[in-house]
Amino acid sequence: MRKLRWVMDGSGFWELDASTPTTIDGLARPIPGDTLPLGLSRGARLSRPKQIDFFQRFMAAPVLPSYSAADGFNLQRVLTIPFADNCFTTLLGQFNLQKFVSSMKHSGDKPKSASSWLQKIGRHLKNKSLYAYGLCSELFLTPDDTFLLSVDKYVEKDLSRKKAVFHHKFPYHDLTVEAVWPGLFIDKDRNYWDVPFSVAVDLASSVSDSGISYHLSALHNSGSPEQFDGNGSNQAPTILLPGLSVKGAFAYKKSIELWRSIAPKLEMVQPYDIFLFNPRVSASGIIGAAVTACLGENSARPRRLEESFQGFRCYSFQSGSVKSALQADMFGSLLFTAQYGSFQKPYFDLTRFHARLDFPSGSKFLSGAIRLAQDFVNSQQPTSNALQAVCPNTFLSLQQQIAGPFSLRVDSGISVDLRNQDWNIGLEEPIIALEYALQVLGSAKAIAWYSPKQQEFMIELRFFET
Repeated sequence: MRKLRWVMDGSGFWELDASTPTTIDGLARPIPGDTLPLGLSRGARLSRPKQIDFFQRFMAAPVLPSYSAADGFNLQRVLTIPFADNCFTTLLGQFNLQKFVSSMKHSGDKPKSASSWLQKIGRHLKNKSLYAYGLCSELFLTPDDTFLLSVDKYVEKDLSRKKAVFHHKFPYHDLTVEAVWPGLFIDKDRNYWDVPFSVAVDLASSVSDSGISYHLSALHNSGSPEQFDGNGSNQAPTILLPGLSVKGAFAYKKSIELWRSIAPKLEMVQPYDIFLFNPRVSASGIIGAAVTACLGENSARPRRLEESFQGFRCYSFQSGSVKSALQADMFGSLLFTAQYGSFQKPYFDLTRFHARLDFPSGSKFLSGAIRLAQDFVNSQQPTSNALQAVCPNTFLSLQQQIAGPFSLRVDSGISVDLRNQDWNIGLEEPIIALEYALQVLGSAKAIAWYSPKQQEFMIELRFFET
């Protein structure tokens, strides 16, 4: 979705926080779904206040706009508070411009003079519901340790959101410990959920082009989750119910380069992005396994319709007496990337395509493949459930340079419903983005993206992503 993985490094199964204009800090955590493997894995990233501060200092942006269907059009600005050399403290203010304009239009009175207009504007600006603010402090304890503490206040909703994050970088691992109350989560249907208190611990090995990687995580939730928009018509995801879930996963990745251009590059011309300098075609594959253990109300697991036919199933054990469950499964992924152009010339010197096929459940895939083989041997027509079981989750990305550092990018998932006689194929969470490469920084970009389905718009700053 709006996070739609701007980092196309092949680690697609390790979910990243979703970018969203719904919160002041611009983040929502994905809900680990029933499909394995790990649903929580996050490393250090540039915080929202730092992004806005960069835009103000180096890109002459007085405010940063954002839009969401729920809150309308907002403007954000950051004030940096000098505190210490190893501490970055900011006060982020948010102003709801759309609500302000709407209140001005529906106020009824029509001032006849400039002073009357100013008085009317001042009167409406005193409406506290137009504002939200966040106080954030990042403390750099050591070169490898950072601690973040933030408090966000939403005046209109009378809601405060507090967060504490500790990140430690080991030589070959990243450790993240996060506590947030209430925590904002987003499910696969793009509904937002507030959990009164949530603590997450994540240990991840460093990502490399090839080799073994593994992730360990624990998530503890307290309190009953509530839908963020106040609509209680949807049932809360089971994993968000009170309880503890511990997950472990390992994967083996192999990358190969199918082709690399040997054409000479332009001399004395720096590319707009050093990571997009070499035209090439590459592919990679990932295979792994994961285990999930749950203790508490979050251990309930509904029966999946996709597994209604006989065959291999993931290992699953559930004990109702102590409200616990254990589940294990395999997974796999295939990736393909093709790039034409070295991103040096002023126009159309970069065309990049990326495709990812995810198989989140190995047992489900094997079950469907065996059923298809049996149908083929017995000269029977394949069942729609078997065809759907072997169909991977598909994600596509296309990027095209327009002029200079500007490029247009479209990311989307592809949904295929083979159980429907018409074989409906559609786009799943398409994202349209305009990227501006910051050439002087080597590999950095300002991204303005829009999600038509979610009706969300946001401007972000990303470093060292391809």
